[in-house]
Amino acid sequence: MLAGLSVGPAVAAPSGYDYAFAAGARAVDGASDTADAPLLAPGGTYRDALPRGAERYYRLDLDASSNAYVSVTAVPPADSALTVSEGIRVSVQSADGHSCSFENAAFGAAHSPHPVTAWGARTVTPVNRACEGAGAYYVVVERVGTADASRGDWQLELTSATEPALKAAGATKAPDVWDSASPAPAVGEPRRRAGGAGFERATPIGAGVWRTDIAPGQTLYYRVPVGWGQQPHASVELGSSGTDSGYTLAALELGLYNPVRADVQKVSAGYAGSQRNLALAAVAPVDYANRFAGSEQVNGMRFAGGYYLVVHLAARVADEFGAGPYGLTLHVSVEGAERDGPGYAGQSVPRDLFQVTADQRRGAAEGTAAPDDTVMRVLAVGGIGGGTAVLVVLGAWTAVGRRRSAGAV
Repeated sequence: MLAGLSVGPAVAAPSGYDYAFAAGARAVDGASDTADAPLLAPGGTYRDALPRGAERYYRLDLDASSNAYVSVTAVPPADSALTVSEGIRVSVQSADGHSCSFENAAFGAAHSPHPVTAWGARTVTPVNRACEGAGAYYVVVERVGTADASRGDWQLELTSATEPALKAAGATKAPDVWDSASPAPAVGEPRRRAGGAGFERATPIGAGVWRTDIAPGQTLYYRVPVGWGQQPHASVELGSSGTDSGYTLAALELGLYNPVRADVQKVSAGYAGSQRNLALAAVAPVDYANRFAGSEQVNGMRFAGGYYLVVHLAARVADEFGAGPYGLTLHVSVEGAERDGPGYAGQSVPRDLFQVTADQRRGAAEGTAAPDDTVMRVLAVGGIGGGTAVLVVLGAWTAVGRRRSAGAV
């Protein structure tokens, strides 16, 4: 990341269903078996498509000491008729076929087409000896659901990251005691900050009260810097519609994702036309040893960095209460003093993924973003070299900054 560069305030949130795929993502064709699985390089962002009833295989080439994380965001067509159980499953397997991890992500009771994200990991721990050692590991992505699953391809955004080993061995048990009481919601005059339309375009925010608008079917992304030892909390309030006749099940959804886009917590609530508040339960303060806990609200809080708040308003709200947009207020707090990290023996890929930089702090306060992580990944992973390429990228950042400044709200 180049210090001192920013690309201006986030653009105004789009109306309706939209997802902003990473601009620098590489097209990749997932294989139908492990023999032809394409490589997902650490730090890379990729695009693919997942047909109904299909499995896609990808390869990770890993050393013996690093932890590796992958995330997969699936984006179905806007007109998809989704079932309650429909979604994706992401698993990581060793070359011997042993399971290292698996997770499902479903669209839920609202049947609302929107991006869903699941993650996988190869972690070096004494718990799973079958997933130790250097070599090839495989990421398997598949659609899950009922026989009535929706037709049409789902677009995929895939990311890969690695976390280095520690310089010295640390705790192998999660902290037994932490403050599990939810803090009082942040108060104050709301500042207007439109949400981004994807992880790579998540709008930077910090502690405070933030105001925007959201349309039925829309998903908004925000990124909050959270340091080692700190504890994020968020709640969201959806404004009234002007009528209280009707009800939409699971209309409002709020999720918290960690820096590798792993789902830490997700909550949802119905909407009857009057104002509706939805809050995350307390999560553990960020601690390296949290990874040894069974609870996602602890396990997912394993490293510092940019945490994502993702808000979705179900498309069916429009059927009951109109197309909107609806007023949305986000209350964000970050509790606790920041402390030193655990002492990594090397750098993460992408760089600085598991720490909070001065640029990120400044961006959260000012509503500006550091240079697009995707562009940096293209330079690092794609092997683009030479001064001309760098000048072209810098020119692109300048153009993006001007466009964002012109469209800011």
